Amino acid sequence: MSERAKPDILPLIAIMERLRDPQSGCSWDRQQSFRTIAPYTIEEAYEVADAIEREDMAALCDELGDLLLQTVFHARIAEEAGHFAYQDVIDAICAKMTRRHPHIFGDDDASPGWEAIKAAERRSGEDADPSALAG
Repeated sequence: MSERAKPDILPLIAIMERLRDPQSGCSWDRQQSFRTIAPYTIEEAYEVADAIEREDMAALCDELGDLLLQTVFHARIAEEAGHFAYQDVIDAICAKMTRRHPHIFGDDDASPGWEAIKAAERRSGEDADPSALAG
């Protein structure tokens, strides 16, 4: 197992930027859109679950990398279109996790709990409708 002080995602972001470069990038990667890579994202999530089920940690490490690549791929497409940047994705999940764990990150010892917070997010439209996967 690799012992590093801090994870560094910047090399992966740089690889994706190079793959998507309009002049010198990979033609397949440049042609992809949210819709065309969405099935790969779902496939990678299933492969993560399969590695967990098999208790295969080497495969899990590999599959988590593939899933992370999908996240970076989608974020790059969004950034190119001017929708949001990588940092927006990171900021959004950090805010969500902090909000969902006020007992850890806040002063409120009597928090409503994760399920109540998630239900409130769904009512407010902050979370995507899971039925989108039903297709």
